[in-house]
Amino acid sequence: MSAPSQTVERLMPGELIDDFFVWERIHLGAQGIVYRVTGGAADFPMLMKVPRFQTGDAAEILIHYETEAMILPVLSGPHVPRFVAAGDIRRMAYLVLERIEGESLESQLVRCPMPASEVARIGAAIGDALHSLHRQGAVHCDLKPDNVILRPTGETVLIDFGLAWHARFPDLLAEEERFEAGSAPYISPEQLLGVRGDARSDVYSLGVILYEVATGELPFGVPASRGGLRQRLWMDPDPPAVLGEGVTPALQEIILRCLEPEVERRYQSAAHVAFDLRHPDQVQLTSRAFKKESAGFLTQTQRWWKARLTPIPPPPRMKRALDAAPVVMVALDTTQGDDERQPAIQRVTRQVLSLTNDFRLVCVSVVEAPPLGANHGEGASALHLDQMVRLRNWTVPLGLPAQRLSLHVIVAPDPAASLLEFARRNNVDLIVLGAPRPSQQALAWWRSVASSVTANAHCSVHVVRVPEPREEAAPLRTSGLTR
Repeated sequence: MSAPSQTVERLMPGELIDDFFVWERIHLGAQGIVYRVTGGAADFPMLMKVPRFQTGDAAEILIHYETEAMILPVLSGPHVPRFVAAGDIRRMAYLVLERIEGESLESQLVRCPMPASEVARIGAAIGDALHSLHRQGAVHCDLKPDNVILRPTGETVLIDFGLAWHARFPDLLAEEERFEAGSAPYISPEQLLGVRGDARSDVYSLGVILYEVATGELPFGVPASRGGLRQRLWMDPDPPAVLGEGVTPALQEIILRCLEPEVERRYQSAAHVAFDLRHPDQVQLTSRAFKKESAGFLTQTQRWWKARLTPIPPPPRMKRALDAAPVVMVALDTTQGDDERQPAIQRVTRQVLSLTNDFRLVCVSVVEAPPLGANHGEGASALHLDQMVRLRNWTVPLGLPAQRLSLHVIVAPDPAASLLEFARRNNVDLIVLGAPRPSQQALAWWRSVASSVTANAHCSVHVVRVPEPREEAAPLRTSGLTR
């Protein structure tokens, strides 16, 4: 089946999309369009987000959509919009979610610099929202004023989870090696080094927001290059009190502690940030609070040298509460439409999943990367979507609920290495994949993806072999004997 081409630029008021009536357009962005919708069973205001991925676009937009559609349904509480529905990518991709009443923090930046009391009130509300998110196993990874909604009640709501990370789901951005995904002024140093899934990254981004609201400036500007981004690994921003007259020693202490490039020196919890902002009289002041200038040339040179030699750290190991909640990864070759192994792999997968009531099934397909010099953007989205549809069709007979299933297409030159890295990074407990096809020669095993994965996997591997059809038995020769 070929992938559908979603080139929707505008939906008309009154148009019916599944159970939802489309009304006026609320927002037009580079990656998507947002409409007000009604219908369905929800009794609260709703909006529909439609991604704008088209033939010729890179696959990032679709990956952002998949990430949000995967994570948002498992989040709850007053600090995230309620999830309503997601469209089938085989027909039309969309997300329907609660429309939050309020204003974005971005719209309030015209009032900067704000008084210290106002900075503390907004910052503490964001800290509450982050703490709620982190307790649910998620990290936003793209915290910025545009993704913070201020409710009239004073609470904040975090939106746009297209770059987020969740402890129970595969990390699509890491799979695609887009570690630096995020907004340049707000991204944390460890994200630049390849680490996602650390809640303290959101604490750093909160520090950038506090700095901006308190001073009207960004601590590191808007970097346009990798070199500019990496300056935050060793450079100090100007002390906030130098730029904002109303910045108190306690507020400067809080902001600069959030902006520490080394995560161990930073606040370890967003809840602690919120507490200090609400109780400035209890903030322990250090030399940060009284800084009047950035670190000297020698200090910054030493930090630069240390950052230059810092290796890319491994992602944090996800700790599961119960071993009875496995992550099962099934590797499929979706490029072969007549692959006789797929029904057998499907049967084995059903048997494996029947052994537990709490699991996560991850279906992965690896397709060959385009040759060097080829146009990576042209057709990338269509190829990705086509393989996603094939994976979706393969899983339909399993009848699994959406919250237990995720589908991933990896574009890479080495399928075995990609599968091993994906399994390791996402804490897979069992890999299911097929042996070489029966029609291949016997020595194919030793050169196969299955052989390499089995030999090098960090977890158990179940290799599914499809036996060759038996030849019809020849009639018994009696050599003239009779019964």
